[in-house]
Amino acid sequence: MSDSEIPTLVTQDMEDLKGVWGEERVAYPISISDIRKWAIASYWPEKPPRIFWDEEYAINTKWNGIIAPTDFNPFAWPIERPPQAPGPPRAEGGNREPGTRGMNGGQVETFGVVMRPGDVITSKNRLKGWNERETRLGLTLFSETEIEWRNQNNEHVKTRISTSIRY
Repeated sequence: MSDSEIPTLVTQDMEDLKGVWGEERVAYPISISDIRKWAIASYWPEKPPRIFWDEEYAINTKWNGIIAPTDFNPFAWPIERPPQAPGPPRAEGGNREPGTRGMNGGQVETFGVVMRPGDVITSKNRLKGWNERETRLGLTLFSETEIEWRNQNNEHVKTRISTSIRY
């Protein structure tokens, strides 16, 4: 590397894809059984709230029927897995090259309308942006990926901003 080159963990793929929404994924229609099983697993060994499994009870709530827990994921059992977002190479074995080590930097979710039986959720994602700087770990890249879910009525269901840290 010459003196005029500034070191960076940002790849050309990242530059090319910044802010570009990827291909949409469409989940199978949500069933009451999907919601019930998810709630049972999430609340185990406790009994899940009735809004997630008791139709008679749920019809008399402000939602007028069963709803899914906010952590419900209609994409949880894909036939095929989507490709990973672009980024610096990952560490393999004893690789200690800058940018090959990483960790999860957390996520923030914003919720819209609740998911209900019969809903068909569409998801799309993009590399929202990044911040690169020197830290105690050396040159460190904080990348944000945005995932957006909408239902069949194009109503906002959820947005997740996930932060990935590479150093």
